[in-house]
Amino acid sequence: MPVIPFLPSPSKVILWWKDELPFGETIWGVQLTKFMVLQLVAFAFVLWIARGLSQRTRGGQAISGRWWNFWETLALYIRDNVVRPTIGTGHHGHEHDDAGHHGHEHSPAEVTSGHPADKYLPFVWSCFFYVLICNLLGAIPWLGSPTGEINVTGMLAVCALGATVIYGSKELGFGGFWKSLCPSMDVPGAIKPLLLIMIWCIELLGLFIKHAVLAVRLFANIMAGHTVIAMFLGFIAAPGIIDSALFYVVTPTSILGQVGMGMLELFVAFLQAYIFAFLATLFIATAVHPH
Repeated sequence: MPVIPFLPSPSKVILWWKDELPFGETIWGVQLTKFMVLQLVAFAFVLWIARGLSQRTRGGQAISGRWWNFWETLALYIRDNVVRPTIGTGHHGHEHDDAGHHGHEHSPAEVTSGHPADKYLPFVWSCFFYVLICNLLGAIPWLGSPTGEINVTGMLAVCALGATVIYGSKELGFGGFWKSLCPSMDVPGAIKPLLLIMIWCIELLGLFIKHAVLAVRLFANIMAGHTVIAMFLGFIAAPGIIDSALFYVVTPTSILGQVGMGMLELFVAFLQAYIFAFLATLFIATAVHPH
């Protein structure tokens, strides 16, 4: 295990911050990085929250306590304002009054007998809370956000793409899902097959591009915030500042700027988790209800 000096050189700090090995060795031939460990922490935290909410709503009991009410509020918001309105009832033959579900009349555990779109809730909830916790880990000094790594957000986008294909195939059939990428057209003559092929290829490409953008959007927003914070703090150690009177002006200004950006980062953490969950829901909705 490497020894990190009390005042490491800037190069060592940058390497460690950029997801180098925190333990210096591999485990079973796999390089264990900082972000891998943080993803496990996020997974364990989300699992704890999910189990805690499910246990407290078992038997129709109301959730009590500010801590659990906070997570329940987030779960209900995603259900009532994202999943149900976006996916809708489809052609299940059931009519639901969405306005009646905006209160806290139903707990997160009561999803099997409610709205038809509730069957997609486990995946969307998982995306939202996992991305949220990964984002919030960056607010803890010396940790960082796993979602600030493009490989992490890329795999999240792959999961969202897989969910879109799986849910769409279950609803329309495997062939029906891929066929639904091209809308029906009333075009006479031999030009119709050519147009169908061209539009289907464009829609197929668009399916992959939309999910790729989902990864880049999350990565760019989280990474940008961290970069701005590092830049504010970097002003303190800029050449010509340390050994001059400007140090006493730049230092408090930079710290205040970093605090302000940190508060903004907390807002962005929730916002980006919401956007990821909303877009994933939107892609699922277009897959299960192509028309």
